[in-house]
Amino acid sequence: MKEWQDGTLVLNQPAGHVENNESILEAVIRETKEEAGWLVTPIGLLGIYALTPFVGADTYHRICVLCEPVAPTNTALDPDIVSSHWLTFEEIMAQPHRSPLIKTCLEDSLNNPIISLSLLSNQHLSAVP
Repeated sequence: MKEWQDGTLVLNQPAGHVENNESILEAVIRETKEEAGWLVTPIGLLGIYALTPFVGADTYHRICVLCEPVAPTNTALDPDIVSSHWLTFEEIMAQPHRSPLIKTCLEDSLNNPIISLSLLSNQHLSAVP
């Protein structure tokens, strides 16, 4: 998907926060639907990453999940998203990225084994009052 960042159109992967009472895999499915306009089935974990973009900045943690496309949703994308695309590795690498983690995740998808989703608990735990 493409979005604007500091006046430049950049490529990004669907990403976001896990909402209250939502599992990681539920968030993956929701964010991909909202930001890319696709229903997906998570099939594997690529990795868990951390990025501090500059000194003094917050550290961002990314859980990168490999998904199979199921079908386009034909619903409106989030307002911040300009467009959604399926691209080859070469096409993705030739464009500006929102984050260096995009390149890292893609390279890992080609070079590293896919990790079982069983590593992630698909259960959301809440504190009992």
